[in-house]
Amino acid sequence: MSRPEPTLMFCLGATKAGTSWLHAQLARHPECHLRTLKELHYFDSVETGRLETKRAEIEGMIRTLLRRMVTADEAKRVELNRRIEDRAAWEKVLGLGREDEGAYLDYLTGGLGDRRLVADITPAYGLLPEERLARMAALLPDVRFVYLMRDPVDRLWSHVRMNSLRIKGGKTVTPRHAHRMLDKVLKGGHQDIARRSDYRAVLEKLDRSVEADRTLVMFYEDLFAEGGLERLCAFLGIAPVAGDTARRVHGGKPADLDPDAAAAARAWLAPQYDYVERRFGALPAAWQANDAKV
Repeated sequence: MSRPEPTLMFCLGATKAGTSWLHAQLARHPECHLRTLKELHYFDSVETGRLETKRAEIEGMIRTLLRRMVTADEAKRVELNRRIEDRAAWEKVLGLGREDEGAYLDYLTGGLGDRRLVADITPAYGLLPEERLARMAALLPDVRFVYLMRDPVDRLWSHVRMNSLRIKGGKTVTPRHAHRMLDKVLKGGHQDIARRSDYRAVLEKLDRSVEADRTLVMFYEDLFAEGGLERLCAFLGIAPVAGDTARRVHGGKPADLDPDAAAAARAWLAPQYDYVERRFGALPAAWQANDAKV
């Protein structure tokens, strides 16, 4: 008797809305099989013709991990070896140089055993065209989509700080540098950041491309509240577990957002606040707090 195919979960973001934390929580769930590589960036690379670019990036990751193996203790070497193996297997999929849904699914399910869920948590998928989302929804009999929304100002500021840090090569980011980048976003620059702030666009694409009962939209703030992860587990059809809310993955160091800049960001994001409130009703306290600042 053949084993039932697993549930496939796609998390489309949003960027800086708890997706790394979610990956860590599901990775330790006994009914889930998640690779150590959280963001596969497969379908956005297919759409943009950048499979080779992504393959080279993964190759670079493997070289970095191999260098770390030299000085790692035995326990760390076990972890590093698993990460290397995952990336080497993924590099082979990307190295095909063309879209291959079978190879993609084989990677996700490799080593599945009797576990019930696999996942691809790539926030960039929120920017995909609806035709692509519809194709993703048909990859397996049971495909489910999750989208997490954080307070728009908090999410934007966290995203700006993250990108500022990358530009600085991982060095400390001064509030001044982050504020300059934020100002550019508000004036029409850094469209990669601006597009990821557009919750409405993502939600309406999902409405048009994925059946409503296969989609869960959650507030980031609710995910970290009591019962938040249990609700997500219920949607995914896996046993409920309590989330480790004391742990933040890739949270970054906070930097103060100037009150005037916060007000400008809130005004720029007003359409998002208005749309989400109309669609979902009462907003979480953090959203209301930023609303009150304007």
